Amino acid sequence: MTSAPAPFTADDYKVRMERAAQSAADAGLAGLLVAPGPDLVWLTGYQPTATTERLTLLVLAAGQDPILVVPTLEAPDAERAPGAPAVTLRDWTDGKDPYAVTAPLLDFDGRFGISDNAWAMHLLALQQALPGTSYASLTEALPMLRAVKDAHELERLAAAGAAADATYEEILKVRFSGRRELDVAADLADLLRQFGHSQVDFTVVGSGPNGANPHHEAGERTIENGDMVVLDFGGLKHGYGSDTSRTVHVGEPSAEEQEVHDLVREAQNAGCAAVQPGVACQEIDRVARAVIDEAGYGEYFIHRTGHGIGVTTHEPPYMIEGEEQPLVPGMCFSVEPGVYLPGRFGVRIEDIVTVTDEGGQRLNNTVRELMIVE
Repeated sequence: MTSAPAPFTADDYKVRMERAAQSAADAGLAGLLVAPGPDLVWLTGYQPTATTERLTLLVLAAGQDPILVVPTLEAPDAERAPGAPAVTLRDWTDGKDPYAVTAPLLDFDGRFGISDNAWAMHLLALQQALPGTSYASLTEALPMLRAVKDAHELERLAAAGAAADATYEEILKVRFSGRRELDVAADLADLLRQFGHSQVDFTVVGSGPNGANPHHEAGERTIENGDMVVLDFGGLKHGYGSDTSRTVHVGEPSAEEQEVHDLVREAQNAGCAAVQPGVACQEIDRVARAVIDEAGYGEYFIHRTGHGIGVTTHEPPYMIEGEEQPLVPGMCFSVEPGVYLPGRFGVRIEDIVTVTDEGGQRLNNTVRELMIVE
């Protein structure tokens, strides 16, 4: 087991906040309002012990010191956050109006970016207190806020990917036939934790016809000899995500099952090979989708080719038609084409890829051939 990476420092968080504030200004925003969630964790290292109805809000604006509005009862925890030295705390007590504390910090009219997961009651109260302001979700206003990872983030993503790879290698040794999907899903979760994950986000085990549902929840179905089984699993290690998919077969596959698997593998390889700085995100989707379209299975590829990954397992950028954002070194995202034949079986192969100066580097490196399990 490798040692944990060095923690992010207050200076790291200060740089992130400064960069975010400047990005907001460049986008024509008056500032950013960041509620508890992944954006707040990434910017400050602070994650409230419980996200409640009490207002917690990080206020960022170019040329101003960052300010974190917190309930008084949570101020001691906020003061211990890794990024706390770079922010000024403003606390408010129960019975007082938190928006009266926040409003003076936004003493200029304008449009603000606000966290997608901010509570509607807080947004509506801010609008009432500050009628001259308007708001846009961060995904709309700054979709690339967390998209480009630095070397320390890439180190964590690589470690998470390696742990997911180790999980796959071990699950191949497990018996599938005669066991429920739920049993194999529990094995996957246990292995992810064994290899260092602090959080397991999903363990998809789609056997036989259930594999034709890309987000199938593992259930009571007993896996049988002759089943194709889609495995998709991931979570967080050292605060950064893993997400990989492989499709296995219980016993020998039919000629059609092998053909479809080979097709998806070809499409996935094509998508990964297309990764280059400056290429539009949509091009990765187009390249992978073209392989499946040309083989006559286009109607059975029913989702985007990929999504970004970082402090969450799904985040911008997205590899989908219409996304013209160019790839930049440091971006990390999945490449995961699939074919799903309703009532019969599905196939998906997924790797996390990071953009380098020369092209793309996979962070998942287990075999992509159709593996036979018992």
